Amino acid sequence: MPFLEHQHSRLHYRVLGRGSKAMLAFHGYGQTSAYFLPMEQALGEEYTIFAFDLFFHGKSSLRKSNSPLTKEHLHELVGRLLEQEGINRFSLMGYSMGGKFALALVEQMSEKLNELHLIAPDGIQTSFWYNMATYPGWMQQLFKRTVLKPAPFFRFLKVMHRLKLVSKGLLRFARHQMDTRQRRLRVYRSWIGFKYLRFDNKAIIEKLNQQQVPVTVYLGQFDKVIAPKRFEAFVQALDKGKLKVLQTGHTHLLQEVAKLLRQQRTNTSQR
Repeated sequence: MPFLEHQHSRLHYRVLGRGSKAMLAFHGYGQTSAYFLPMEQALGEEYTIFAFDLFFHGKSSLRKSNSPLTKEHLHELVGRLLEQEGINRFSLMGYSMGGKFALALVEQMSEKLNELHLIAPDGIQTSFWYNMATYPGWMQQLFKRTVLKPAPFFRFLKVMHRLKLVSKGLLRFARHQMDTRQRRLRVYRSWIGFKYLRFDNKAIIEKLNQQQVPVTVYLGQFDKVIAPKRFEAFVQALDKGKLKVLQTGHTHLLQEVAKLLRQQRTNTSQR
């Protein structure tokens, strides 16, 4: 499986499918490019999918682990792939944290987009916790100390849960993602490393509408991480926006979207 290399960064990716259309795909937190294997069955005849490992995940590595990723650097890396593969136009798919990567490319390369698929995407609305962990310097240090001594953090979450400010599902998700030092370090590096991936929703909508890009947003009805109600206004502002809510939570949403797309393709071929 190949790498894109630029200024000492290495972005690992795998190629899925054999279709004539190109799609760039970015997975969610704690995953790797392998999570898009179900999409090969769903879309592989129509698309060639270039599925990337996010930095701090899989085999990808950022030039400096303590230097945040910039949109320009991501653009330069992906530009190398487009050049070496002879790709003039492409589609994008971003799941959860991978939504930030997809939106960064929308911002930089909207004129090359055929379509955009966002699956419970991060980046449309930044959470309070993300802002607290990445913006003020003293909060960053507090968050960093949580990597070494997590007990106070989990006690704080329990209090928030008792006050009904944090759902049981979100509490369970946090425990799972931060139950070892290695996982907590990945959370810290990802949150700090991707802090420049912030977007002006109005500007993103304007770019998509100018290029008349079809956009489909997939959400889980029972998702405690990315709530469906946050996205209604975003989708309604798009000229070619669709919102699909599936009967699942956050964890299995990507697989459920793959099933939906595979069924849609089957139905189309039978007509």
